[in-house]
Amino acid sequence: MSSEDYIAPPFFSIVSALFILSAASIFGKIRDGFWFLLHPFETKKKGKQGYAPIRDPTEDFYMRRMYGRIVDCWNRPICSAPNAWVDVMERTRAKDTTGVDFAQIVPTGGHTTCLNLSSYNYLGFAAFDPYCTPRVISTIEEYGVSSCSSRVHAGTTSVHTELEELVARYLGVDDAITYGMGFATNSSTIPALVGKGCLVMSDALNHSSIVAGIRQSGAKVKVFRHNDASHLEKLLRQSVADGQPRSHRPWKKVLVIVEGVYSMEGETCNLKEIVEVAKKYKAYTYLDEAHSIGALGPTGRGCCEHWGVDPRDIDIMMGTFTKSFGSCGGYIAGKREVIEYLRRHSPAHLYACSMAPGCVKQVTCALEVIMGLDGSDRGAKKIQQLHDNANYVRSRLLTMGLDVLGSWDSPVMPIMTYNAAKMVALSRICLKRRLAMVIVGFPATPVLLTRTRICISAAHSREDLDWALDQLSEVADLCLLRYRTKGLYARLEEDLKDHVRRHFGPELAARATIQGLAADEFDLTRRPGQQQQQGADRKIAATVAVTASQESNGGQQQQQPKRQRVSPKVVEAEALTPRNGQVQAQRKPLASVQAHAKAFVRPEVVVAAK
Repeated sequence: MSSEDYIAPPFFSIVSALFILSAASIFGKIRDGFWFLLHPFETKKKGKQGYAPIRDPTEDFYMRRMYGRIVDCWNRPICSAPNAWVDVMERTRAKDTTGVDFAQIVPTGGHTTCLNLSSYNYLGFAAFDPYCTPRVISTIEEYGVSSCSSRVHAGTTSVHTELEELVARYLGVDDAITYGMGFATNSSTIPALVGKGCLVMSDALNHSSIVAGIRQSGAKVKVFRHNDASHLEKLLRQSVADGQPRSHRPWKKVLVIVEGVYSMEGETCNLKEIVEVAKKYKAYTYLDEAHSIGALGPTGRGCCEHWGVDPRDIDIMMGTFTKSFGSCGGYIAGKREVIEYLRRHSPAHLYACSMAPGCVKQVTCALEVIMGLDGSDRGAKKIQQLHDNANYVRSRLLTMGLDVLGSWDSPVMPIMTYNAAKMVALSRICLKRRLAMVIVGFPATPVLLTRTRICISAAHSREDLDWALDQLSEVADLCLLRYRTKGLYARLEEDLKDHVRRHFGPELAARATIQGLAADEFDLTRRPGQQQQQGADRKIAATVAVTASQESNGGQQQQQPKRQRVSPKVVEAEALTPRNGQVQAQRKPLASVQAHAKAFVRPEVVVAAK
C-alpha cells in the first residue's frame, strides 16, 4: 500500500481549500466580465477572424486568473551551480493579469543565496568536483561541445562507448544504450518495445514520460493501484484469460512498468513482489530508475540492490543521468539482444542528437567515483551521507508533526499542505527565509493533496540541515501544517523497522524508532561494507605509491587512454589555470591545495590531504 492511503485532508482544510478555489474562480469571472464591458472591441484584435481558438478557453482562464496570482512561486531561475547553497534570482511583477494578458514577472538583477532543497543533485556532482570537472573540461577541448549528429551518423565517440560499457558493468547486465534526453528515453523506447496487440500494465503514479510512451505505442494499457502487487496480479490474471479485445487472441507480449522512486511521493517501488507477479504470468518488467539509480542501495545501484532483487530479473532497466550524476540524458540497460534491437529501432537513437561529449564524460567520471575506480572511497561516503541525511531529515520532520510521505533512504520528501493557499504561503515564506523549495499542486497532484517537496543531497552538511529544520519548524507553525496523522506515523515507523531489519539485522531493528533516529540514538552505518572499505583503503595506498613514482620520474602526469586512477592525496593537486588561452593542469603547493580542498572537497578528504 502507498503512504497516501494513510492520510486524509482534515475537514477544515477541505472546506477552506474549496472555498478559496471557488472564490478565485468567481472573482476571476467577475473581473473578466467588467473588463469585457469596458473593452468590447479589444478582444477581437487578439485572434484571427473566422478561426477557432488555438487555446482552450478554460485553460486560458485558469492561467490568467488563478495561476497568474501565484506565478511567482514557480519557475524560479537560479544564477549559480546547484550545490548545497544556490543563488536564486530576485524577481518582481512587471505586469498584472488583465482580460486577455498573463501576469509577467521579470528579474531585478539581484539574487538571494538559499539552501538548495529543490534540486535533484542527490550525490553532489552537479557543482565543481575535483575528480570530474578537470576531465570534463579536457574532454570538451578534445571533442568539442557537441557532435551535431545522431549516434548512427557521426555522433558516436569513444567516450560514448566507454560510458555504455561502464553503465552495463555498474548495473550487472549485458549491455546498455544511452540517450541525450531523460524524457525521450521513456517516450521513445516504450513504442519500440510494444505496439498494437500488446498489453502494458502501468502503475497509477507513473511519470508522464511513461504515459507519453504508452500512448505513442498503440498498445492496450491497464492501470493498477500504486504499489499494489495484489491488484496487479488480479488484472494480469483476468487480462491473460480474456486476451485481446474483440478477437480474444493471446497478447503478443505483456509489459509491466514501474518506477524505482516516485518523484511526487518519494516512495520506493515494491519491486520484489511485483517481479514475482510478473514472472508468474510471463510478463516482462520495465523499471524506471530515474530517481533511484545512485540514490538507493548500499552502493547506489538502485532499487534492485535496495530490495535484494537480481538485476537479470528486470528485462528493461531505465535510468537518467540528470539526478545523481549531475549531467543530462538517460540509458536503457538489459540483455544484449534487446539493446541491439533498440539501436536499430529507437527513434531517439537514430535521429536525435547524441549526448554532448562533456556531458558523457561527467557521467563516466561520476560513475568511476561511485564505483571506487578513482582510487578513493569518496563515492561510498557520498552514498552513505545521502542516506544519513535523508533518514535524519525525514525522522525530524515526522517528529515535528508534519505529514511526510515516502520511504526510508529515499532523498525525496513530500510535505503535505492539503491547501493551495497554505502551499503558496509556505513557498513565499521559505524564500524569504532563504530556503529554496518546490511546491506541487494541481494538476500535478489532486486538488486536495497539494504539497511541498524537499530533495536531500549528499552535499548538505548536518549544520545545513539542522538550520533548515529549525526554519521549517517555525514556518509549520505559521502555516498550520502540524497535522500529526497517527496512521501515517505508525506506518512509517513500521517501514523503518523493516528497512533496518533488511539492511542491518534484527537486533538493531528491535530498538529502531523514528524518535530515536531523529535523536541520533542509533547509527545506521552499513556494516556489510567494512570489508569493501578496507579493500578500497589498500587500493588508495597502492595508487599513492604509483603516483609518487610517476612524479619522481617525470614530474608530469601521463595521459592514459581510458581511466586515470587518482588518490585523495593528489586529486586536489590538479588545479585548472588559464595559460595562453588554454586550460592546463598545474601542480600547486600543498598550502594552496589544502585551501582549494576546503572550498570544494568534503572535510574528511581535506584531513586525508593533510
